[in-house]
Amino acid sequence: MDADINFYFDPVCPFAWMTSKWVRQVQAQRDYTVDWRFISLRLINAEVDYDAHFPPEYEAGHTAGLRLLRVAARARAEHGRESMAALYAAFGAHIFDVAPDPSGNSTESNMRERRGTREFVEPILAEAGLPLALAEALDDESWDLEIQQETDEALSLTGKDVGTPIIHFEPPAGVAFFGPVISRLPQEDSAVELWDHVVALARFPGFAELKRSLREQPQLAAFGNDSDSAGQQEDWHDGSRRQKSDRSVRSNDE
Repeated sequence: MDADINFYFDPVCPFAWMTSKWVRQVQAQRDYTVDWRFISLRLINAEVDYDAHFPPEYEAGHTAGLRLLRVAARARAEHGRESMAALYAAFGAHIFDVAPDPSGNSTESNMRERRGTREFVEPILAEAGLPLALAEALDDESWDLEIQQETDEALSLTGKDVGTPIIHFEPPAGVAFFGPVISRLPQEDSAVELWDHVVALARFPGFAELKRSLREQPQLAAFGNDSDSAGQQEDWHDGSRRQKSDRSVRSNDE
């Protein structure tokens, strides 16, 4: 697929979801084509001791992300790359654009683990206009090779000291970067202006990084944040909220 933008996402990454919503705003105004591609936080951290490096809910969340990507890989194989836009949109809406369960009956780990189940996926497939049988791929590890290859492809464009999302501008010759990481969705009339500033930086051959570790929680209902308020500010050391520093560990998941 020839596209103006290759966007590499893990469906459980909230910052990838925020950036993807902004990219869709720009796409609507600039008539860009976007190829939604895969990058798996679980495969990136395959050799990492989650208990030592991450809060307890991270492994369940990253594993669910991999399971969802298996479903996406099968959907793409059987229904074409054009099916990814609607499927990723449905994933993100159900994961991040819904308020937390007010009853508090489910632990964070259980909530994240549920995202990798048929109970969670089948309504999403129906919403995206795809067969429910695709949910059979949740446990099908044969798709992991394809997901790993696409993850490796993304990291080959940027280097390994990054998180998600990764955007490849004007592939194959254009430059690729991690991010941009945003916590707030711009207004429709400023979305393209922000995009043009980012692309201008990306096109400068000597530009490498513009970064700070202080971040707001994204303006997503799943975090209890609405579009009229700023999320709580946190310090993401090396792009992650992990508990133990290790440059080989990558997570942009909340």
